Amino acid sequence: MSQADHSERARTQIEIDVVSDVVCPWCFVGKRRLEAARALAPDLDIVVRWRPYQLDDTIPPGGIARSEYLARKFSPEKAAEIYNRLNAVGAEAGIAFKFDAITRSPNTLDAHRLIRWAGEAGVQDLVKERLLALYFLEGADVGDPDVLARAAAACGMDGAAVGVRLGSDDDKDSVRADIEKAQSIGVNGVPFFIIDGRMSLSGAQPPEAIVAAMREALEER
Repeated sequence: MSQADHSERARTQIEIDVVSDVVCPWCFVGKRRLEAARALAPDLDIVVRWRPYQLDDTIPPGGIARSEYLARKFSPEKAAEIYNRLNAVGAEAGIAFKFDAITRSPNTLDAHRLIRWAGEAGVQDLVKERLLALYFLEGADVGDPDVLARAAAACGMDGAAVGVRLGSDDDKDSVRADIEKAQSIGVNGVPFFIIDGRMSLSGAQPPEAIVAAMREALEER
């Protein structure tokens, strides 16, 4: 056995379930901070699973205009304040948010169905990353089945097959049940990290805090 093989086998595996939504800017920041935490803990084999959450499940399937959505939620001054803060935080995490490019606020149920299927195909992190980038960096409508099918294809999935599944009710109830389960254990904001099934962190925590929680979870095994 080579030294590299021995080092790989010596790593301790730990699982992290991340409850998040693809239209949550803090979830994008949280993903980057989780990646930074991974780099800070090279001795750990971190297995990430992306779990669904909808910040607003009242948005209709076709979505609504972003301007209308923001007008419901915030004053122009408050929206500008939030965006300014996120732009600063995003820059620190290497994310160049393009909020002005976003024209639709989508219902994200279909996006979460795709993420579930991506997990079955072994490309869940790729798809999650692609959807976040599409929405926050390109202003794409991640509630549009065609956008989702193309994203799936770009990540190595069968885009045509995904398009067919999106046209059905496949896994709608399962995704909703997962969201309800998250809410039942107290998740009322995202991102929410469940570490090793025993520790939890709420919010886009600094990488060091994520690593500390992983170490603590391992000590409690």
